[in-house]
Amino acid sequence: MPSILLTTLNARYAHASLGLRYLRANLGELREHSAIVEFVIGQKTEEMVEKLLAQRPQIVGIGVYIWNVEESTRLVAQLKRIAPEVIVVLGGPEVSYECDQQRICDLADYVITGWGDLSFAELVGQLRAGGKPATKVIAGKQPPLDTLTLPYGEYTDIDVGKRFLYVEASRGCPFKCEFCLSALDKTAWPFPLESFMAELEQLYQRGARQFKFVDRTFNLKVDTSLAILDFFLDKLEFAPDDPVFVHFELIPDHLPEKLKQTVTRFPPGTLQFEIGIQSFDEAVQSRISRRQKNAVAQANIRWLRAHTQAHLHVDLIAGLPGEGIDSFARGFDQLVALGPQEIQFGILKRLRGAPIDRHTEAFGLRFNPDPPYNVLATDEIDFPTFQRLGRFARYWDMIANSGRYLRTLPLLLGDSPFARFLAFSDWLYAETGKTHALALERMVHLVHRHLTDQRGLDPTAVAEALINDYQASGGRARLAFESGDAPRPLPRAQRAAGATPSRQSRHLRGA
Repeated sequence: MPSILLTTLNARYAHASLGLRYLRANLGELREHSAIVEFVIGQKTEEMVEKLLAQRPQIVGIGVYIWNVEESTRLVAQLKRIAPEVIVVLGGPEVSYECDQQRICDLADYVITGWGDLSFAELVGQLRAGGKPATKVIAGKQPPLDTLTLPYGEYTDIDVGKRFLYVEASRGCPFKCEFCLSALDKTAWPFPLESFMAELEQLYQRGARQFKFVDRTFNLKVDTSLAILDFFLDKLEFAPDDPVFVHFELIPDHLPEKLKQTVTRFPPGTLQFEIGIQSFDEAVQSRISRRQKNAVAQANIRWLRAHTQAHLHVDLIAGLPGEGIDSFARGFDQLVALGPQEIQFGILKRLRGAPIDRHTEAFGLRFNPDPPYNVLATDEIDFPTFQRLGRFARYWDMIANSGRYLRTLPLLLGDSPFARFLAFSDWLYAETGKTHALALERMVHLVHRHLTDQRGLDPTAVAEALINDYQASGGRARLAFESGDAPRPLPRAQRAAGATPSRQSRHLRGA
């Protein structure tokens, strides 16, 4: 049985931890004595402890993140209560700062802050040799990237066949946006391109078709970006009936002509760009040390929508220091006008260690003391309004981002998207008291009521849009506002499982 277990709680089963695989790949001679055991948030703590202890480990390394820290704390508490002899080592961004303020760090035996790729192996070697580190909290050493063993061989055949595979061509970020932990990086460091491309080839030959790049700045070095894009284009041209899906994080105001020409060659359903706008308010951008040429960023998003088949997922953050609801609404409306398929509407969080904390007093930022550390009120936006914004974000994801209401959404938004959707959000919550567990048929009827009764829109036009959206999404029931003699659509043919995620597929087919 392995004496070293590496574990974490992923947000979903489809997510496979890249960090654990780096740790195992770089254990050297100890790798054969190790194993990866992954869980998903929401699993019962006792069952996780049982599965870990069944393998009789000497050392358990746990990756701790903002989404799993509370459940990880319970996991560590039970592990140490039942098997105090097992050495628990923590790592990950959530425990890399403010260790002295966290119960999980008190419970564990050791904490590695920052880079753990090689520092974990050093600690394990020391412990197995009978040594004892001088301190409980160990600052991880940042090695040159060309000295690391790449982790992609640690993905199992099940990972390759059923999960998103996380990959990275670089680490770090040269930008200093204060809400992000990457603001603490000095620069971005590239992995050696030749060895990285060889690993991509091996993953592809094993059957991998969904790749999520975690690089903060994928298009920072355009020659590297082009080499990676050309790799996937070659695969698509050689096997057009065997598509891939690739996700990149894109700097919005850096899109050189060579990159544009390459991006236009990708077919629908293969390319997704996550683009961080966060705010269009120049004073707010300056305050949080965010460098962004707004006009260029907007022109690039507009160009990507007009000339490429890429799926655009664009981020905005509410609650940044000094930004009020009117400023945020203007930015939201600007972004809607650019037409990205998805707008991720997030609420500011105070990540441990992130420089955004320096604005707390000056701008009255009152953060949730518990994960996910979301801002609850600022001097510009009060707590009740943040509650409304949180519901707006949830309903926006269900309606706009889902791709299920492409014909109806323009009716909901009208000529004032933020104000119209906020009014809908307030009404919907007043009617249902829910932000989850709203079935498709019920939501369709609620949207119909709002548009006809509250907004006074033409019932025929509303019904036509909603019926088409509902049926395109797979709905087969007869809706209450539908004509009694309307023909039932034929069952949709089953689509073969492909690389493109279902949400993007709905946007593609106009569902």
